[in-house]
Formats: sequence, structure tokens, C-alpha cells
Amino acid sequence: MTEPLIRLAGLKFGYPGRPDVLRGLDLTVWPDSRLGLVGPNGCGKTTALSIIMGLIKPREGRVEILGRECRREADFLDLRPQLGFVFQDADDQLFCPTVGEDLAFGPLNLGASRAQAAEIVQETLQTLGLEGFGPRVTYDLSGGEKKLVALGTALALKPKMLILDEPTTFLDRRSIGRLETAVKATGLPFLIVSHDQDFLDRMVEARLIIEEGQTRPL
Repeated sequence: MTEPLIRLAGLKFGYPGRPDVLRGLDLTVWPDSRLGLVGPNGCGKTTALSIIMGLIKPREGRVEILGRECRREADFLDLRPQLGFVFQDADDQLFCPTVGEDLAFGPLNLGASRAQAAEIVQETLQTLGLEGFGPRVTYDLSGGEKKLVALGTALALKPKMLILDEPTTFLDRRSIGRLETAVKATGLPFLIVSHDQDFLDRMVEARLIIEEGQTRPL
């Protein structure tokens, strides 16, 4: 039987001085998933993503990533690049002077040679429809272009899936269309957190909503 890419079981988590935001949350992402995660502000969507990425630790529950149980920071280190996480704010993900340097940063840190990284950069730019953007100054890009480059930094790591946190925030219709095209072109499974129901209508095959700290199908 095929293993899930992500399995969260019975997660409980609360921030100091506040009631639990997750109260036994379960979530499974399969290798063919195109899944949307929805719910009102403060329901725990971003908290769940942070737990998946190992940025925070649940008080109770089990986290399995690519078939491995993850409890400590060391358990997540070599798994994070395979999850293709894209932040809500692209500026949180882009920190190099140029687009090419941003895209090359991850592969180089994972041991790629300069030549290999340069090849990955060109392949990624082609996938994104951003040919020729390598020398561009990241700071000068439009919001939509920054979002595509942020996606590119995840794709450059050759992930097994994508996790997108509110990917259409502050984007115009044209930029959203370019983002949709780029995500679909990867052929990768994905988990998308979004309030944009029209975007989800075009992208996902199933939705889960978080209510009272737990998930249920929509």
C-alpha cells in the first residue's frame, strides 16, 4: 500500500495563556492529493503547517512525514526540502540580491555544484515562465513575480510535494493565473491553505475545514 506523504494524528496544541487551537486534529496527504485546507482566521491552519514543517511542536499527537515519525528538530532537517513549503509573504522567503541567487541557494546548500545549481536555476525559471529573470534584482519584482520566485525556491529543491500558505494574497488576477499555471505544470501533489474559494475551485480536488480544532471534509 502507498504510504502517505504526511500524516497528522490526534494533534493538540495551544499557545500560552490561550485555549487549545488544535484539539485532536487529523490530516493525511497522499501522493496524488490536491488538497485545500480552509477555515476562519485563528482556526489553526497555519499552526498545522508549522507543525508539519517542524517549526513548532504539538503537545500531543503523532507527526509522520514521508513515512517517518518526526519528534525532534533532527527528524525534520532532511525532510523539509522535500515538502516544498511556500510562505504567505514571499519576502519571508527571498533574501538574496538576485533571482538566480535565490533559486541557487537551496541546491548549493544541499551539496550541488555551481554548474548543477546553474542548471537547476534555468530549469526552474523555464517551469515558472520566467526565462531571463536570473539576473533580476529580487527587490524590484512585482508581488506576483516574487510569489513565483518563492515557489521556484521550493521547486529548485526537487520536492515530493508543495505546501502553499495563502498563495494568492495581494495578487492580481493575472498573477494568480500565472501561479496556477506554474503549480499545475509541476505535476506535484499539494496542500493549499487559502481563503480564496475561486482559486481553490480551480486547483483542488478535495477540501478539509478546521472547526473546533479538528478537520472534517467539505
